[in-house]
Amino acid sequence: MQKILLGIGAVLMMLGIFGMSYTWNHDHRNLKTLEEYATLDFQASRDEQGNLEGAVLSLWDYRYDKAQLLKRAILFTDGAPWEIPAATKQTRARWMNENKLFVSLPKMALRDLILAKEVRFKFFYDNGQSIDLPLGQKEMVAWQRKLRW
Repeated sequence: MQKILLGIGAVLMMLGIFGMSYTWNHDHRNLKTLEEYATLDFQASRDEQGNLEGAVLSLWDYRYDKAQLLKRAILFTDGAPWEIPAATKQTRARWMNENKLFVSLPKMALRDLILAKEVRFKFFYDNGQSIDLPLGQKEMVAWQRKLRW
């Protein structure tokens, strides 16, 4: 009986180790839109006369692995790509790592963004993974409203 319990305990430990390492190294999120995948903050800026002068997107992505964001992103407005340099920061925690990406959207892209029917955003990690997701309809309308204001 003791050998059986010892064997079951060993099997459970191996399954736990395998499960933990698999969870740690693989992103299991299967989401359809960018705002479901990560936390977003989109802000438009205006000059003294109220004219649109720019917009900034901040994105927070929480992951179990140690992959770090690369300092580039691509915004697609109706399929047209806008390659954008990004600032990144990673805060390491015990179980999850917080990755932050900040991009200042090009002024020329803002016109396209206001009129776009589909917006996608792609960002990259140093482990070769890239995330390419569309902006949900509700979020896109909110961005366009901030830009039109």
